[in-house]
Amino acid sequence: MRTLCSGVSRGTETLVFRGGVPVSQHSMMRAPFQEGDFPGPLKYGYLNVGVVEEGPSALLGRTVFCLYPHQTHYVVPASAVTPVPDSVPAPRAVLAGTVETAVNALWDAAPLVGDRIAVIGAGMVGCGVAAILARYPAVRVQLVDADPARAATAKALGVDFALPQDALGDCDLVVHASATEEGLARSLELLAPEGTVIELSWYGDRQVSLPLGEAFHSRRLVVRSSQVGAVSPARRARRTFADRLALALDLLADPAFDALITGESAFEELPEVLPRLVSGDLPALCHRIRYAPADG
Repeated sequence: MRTLCSGVSRGTETLVFRGGVPVSQHSMMRAPFQEGDFPGPLKYGYLNVGVVEEGPSALLGRTVFCLYPHQTHYVVPASAVTPVPDSVPAPRAVLAGTVETAVNALWDAAPLVGDRIAVIGAGMVGCGVAAILARYPAVRVQLVDADPARAATAKALGVDFALPQDALGDCDLVVHASATEEGLARSLELLAPEGTVIELSWYGDRQVSLPLGEAFHSRRLVVRSSQVGAVSPARRARRTFADRLALALDLLADPAFDALITGESAFEELPEVLPRLVSGDLPALCHRIRYAPADG
């Protein structure tokens, strides 16, 4: 494999970079082709798009997606790569892992026609969920974030935007992806009685407080976790990991997803880029890494 481009999954990769993976989750959080052990040094990442330079004839010369870290060349089993559809440009295909997470979350959430839905947290995953929900018939979808600049992203994805204090309530479903206590508490406030929060945030080694007093029980609210490490129970009997990833790549034919790519740097610049992403000095959704073209 020769890498064409890769993506920095900002939430997880910056948490790994700062050493925030709890000891209890060291095994669960290993990337498929990780080298080294937490807290580090280690090679980590899982949004890689490349071209097959040596391999089976059916894959030779194909552009493929692989859950591989940031690296110029690598060798993996043929079963570890998924061909990128001709309808999806390679630079956009780095979002496949993010959209796969969104697909799994919506399998868990099972939204219905006409639902009132809020997606709280306009990061990579939250925007991915909102972009797919924009295709659902007759739903009311709001993308909610404390950063007013995310309104432009919501518009590009075809969904309404609101600041947390202005978000519409009486929601049947809230998908929470802000990774903040305030966002999770606001998620509960926006629910209709017997509504559900799908919790997509991963807090690493941080403790989170949640207001489960007051009307939480009398309104019979539900908080349910969703995580991409296993196929949703709603589809596990009929869909494989490969099926889920192939579906995510098919969805990426929609150019609206380009709104999730908010910056780009050369591979050689990664040692300077990652600390800036961690500190927030370089704000980003998905930060794409470009690689030098093949010689000749």
